[in-house]
Amino acid sequence: MKPLVLMLVLVASPAFAQFASEQDRREALLHYRNGQEFMSAEQFEKAAEEYQKAIDKDRLLTLAHFGLGQANMSMKRFASAIQAFTSCREAFRTLYGLSEKDRVLVERQREDEIRELKDTIRRMQAMNGNHQFDLRVTKIEAHIQDLERQRSSNQAGFMAPAEVSLSLGSAFFRNEQLGEAEREWKAAIAANPKLGEAHNNLAALYAMTGRKADAEASVKAAEKAGYRVNPRLKEDIRKMSTT
Repeated sequence: MKPLVLMLVLVASPAFAQFASEQDRREALLHYRNGQEFMSAEQFEKAAEEYQKAIDKDRLLTLAHFGLGQANMSMKRFASAIQAFTSCREAFRTLYGLSEKDRVLVERQREDEIRELKDTIRRMQAMNGNHQFDLRVTKIEAHIQDLERQRSSNQAGFMAPAEVSLSLGSAFFRNEQLGEAEREWKAAIAANPKLGEAHNNLAALYAMTGRKADAEASVKAAEKAGYRVNPRLKEDIRKMSTT
């Protein structure tokens, strides 16, 4: 029986080994919280350091990868942001694969991250009417919805959360990689057709690249989703040549 037991352990180990220990998970979440505090204080370098420490403790902590991407965007390190958001997507992909073997543990990790994001919102709202965080709260709420959507989505295969694709597209755009930006924003819409910001971003990209009909359609989609499109962008699209 011993050889059989050993064989089973060896077969199971690669998947299980990808999950962090309980201790490492707790420490990773502490570093993530520190990173959030530094982000709120606009100390982006320190935030990036804390997010990286969190990732070193738990490679599957998607929040830390995403936070690192945001910190790098704030510091205009767009290539590094691309790498961080791509790693975030790959962490989600890994969790998707592992869910077939250990759905309970993957779900527990998702609940940890949702709880952490909700705690972040509560801490931000406790700052007595400080409205500078309103946009960040909105984005965090969208991230929570993405995580919750992961429970029922991806039945036909892996699809990255919309907020991850949206952010990755923005990083590509700022890095002047327009084709890659378009691809990621379309992926964001595929994951969440009501994501007005992605439609708006595509409208701007289409306007830049002379595609008036596509730009007009994206503006309509953005506004249908409840997103306020900049009037100047709409006017610029209106003035575009149809040829």
